[in-house]
Amino acid sequence: MKEAVIALGSNLLDREKNLKTAIESLKRLPGTTVEELSSIYVTEPFLAPDEQNDHLNCCAKIKTELPPEALLGCCLGIEAAMGKVRTYKNAARIIDIDLLLYEGVTLNTKHLILPHPGIKARAFVMVPLGDLYPKRAALGLDFGTALEKVGTNGVSLYKKVL
Repeated sequence: MKEAVIALGSNLLDREKNLKTAIESLKRLPGTTVEELSSIYVTEPFLAPDEQNDHLNCCAKIKTELPPEALLGCCLGIEAAMGKVRTYKNAARIIDIDLLLYEGVTLNTKHLILPHPGIKARAFVMVPLGDLYPKRAALGLDFGTALEKVGTNGVSLYKKVL
């Protein structure tokens, strides 16, 4: 089994329930176990083109037998099943599920880039990622310097664990 990291976020309806539903769906994926969850953080909308509610964000460390492309497909399927509609870039969303890292894989295809290219620019990803990897290095990605540079303004603890 390979280790992977998933980021989850929601800023519509019952945001905490949306995160829990998505995590329960991840737990039901074939050959996949959720090993650890970060705390939940409330974060300001990132590059939102309109007025939006704050997001709730967290990260999940998983072990999986699914290859990266299949895991991404499952994440997109969970989003669709939960009612995510991609109306425009950075729109408000019921759920957003991103594959951030996958053990031993660097990839750059039309549909999937690993490690996720936005990690080091997004405190709302790096702060919960730091809960899972306190040394600020995850699966070959050192994000400590990037987190110091970006800072943690706009990211605050919402709840310790799910």
